[in-house]
Amino acid sequence: MATMAATHFFHSRHVSFSGDNNISKFSNPFAGGSFKQSNYVNKFKGVSSGQRGCRNMRSCVIKASSDARKQVEIVYNLDEKLNRLADEVDMNAGLSRLTLFSPCKINVFLRITDKRPDGFHDLASLFHVISLGDKIKFSLSPSKSTDRLSTNVAGIPLDERNLIIKALNLYRKKTGSDKYFWIHVDKRVPTGAGLGGGSSNAATALWAANQFSGGLATEKELQEWSGEIGSDVPFFFSNGAAYCTGRGEIVQDIPSPVPFDLPMVLIKPPEACSTAEVYKRFRLDASSTVDPLALLEKISKNGISQDVCVNDLEPPAFEVLPSLKRLKQRIISAGRGKYDAVFMSGSGSTIVGVGSPDPPQFIYDEEDYKDVFYSEANFITRADQQWYAEPSSSNTDQSG
Repeated sequence: MATMAATHFFHSRHVSFSGDNNISKFSNPFAGGSFKQSNYVNKFKGVSSGQRGCRNMRSCVIKASSDARKQVEIVYNLDEKLNRLADEVDMNAGLSRLTLFSPCKINVFLRITDKRPDGFHDLASLFHVISLGDKIKFSLSPSKSTDRLSTNVAGIPLDERNLIIKALNLYRKKTGSDKYFWIHVDKRVPTGAGLGGGSSNAATALWAANQFSGGLATEKELQEWSGEIGSDVPFFFSNGAAYCTGRGEIVQDIPSPVPFDLPMVLIKPPEACSTAEVYKRFRLDASSTVDPLALLEKISKNGISQDVCVNDLEPPAFEVLPSLKRLKQRIISAGRGKYDAVFMSGSGSTIVGVGSPDPPQFIYDEEDYKDVFYSEANFITRADQQWYAEPSSSNTDQSG
């Protein structure tokens, strides 16, 4: 009730945005003065001053100007007060909302070692979580039958085809929980990229559901169950760095063999690679024969270099998308040695350049690459019994 009252209190004020000095004025029905939003809080790229005032009220310092008519000067942060009241409600009623970072991964190397009788392939790969990720907001729903999913990106399924909904359904099936959710995904990881964005979303949803239910399952159980959703999902229950085998679901935690301050750039063309089509074109007899454990040992001792970033799925992916091969070659050539290694992640279509956070200049300059996605990133891990935290210095993704 306190939250509702405070919300009503806020919305009873009349808000107008003035073009003068970027000052937003809030008329106060209880006094003759006007509330003024300080100019310095509106420092956000790509957002008008009026939008800034509405979108980021937590940061707004609101003042009532003082003059000879005995107006009082105050500093009052409305959004902070609303959130504090809502937090008090949460403490009394149990967890009702949760925002989590859902990071993606890259495959530093990816060896395909065999074809299985079930049609899948055995792989051996160094998976590592990186700082690019989605932000997912979970809220308890009053419904006892339906989850409701929304996102900021068009073209993403919002029903049972989405791995988040699959994960929540799986959690309820395994634990008997009756909790349903409203979920909003602020999508930053491109789809069809070989970065495991959907798998990370599924793992994050399982973690969230377990938090809302008071930890009915152990992390180990969540990891085991997650293999029913997809081969890459169990990895995200590692500490963030793992040597993965089988279909990818056999996860061996390892200490991160790479420094966290090592920069990289991710470059993805608008075209996606179909994982099924890439594997269909894969030929085991034409793949690398290097021992994956030898690759892991070399990275642990000497760091990342071009010769250890082997990806057996590159040749078939380049058959599916010939322009991807040209993109990789151009990045290597234009980089003039500033990248320690340039390679494709997963089944594509993201090309990773390790060693610099910046794409080569042609990505900015040429019309053919105006729709290319690119983002800088770093390697990250997570603390025991905690989910991944978004690095405070994480940059927003870009497009050409």
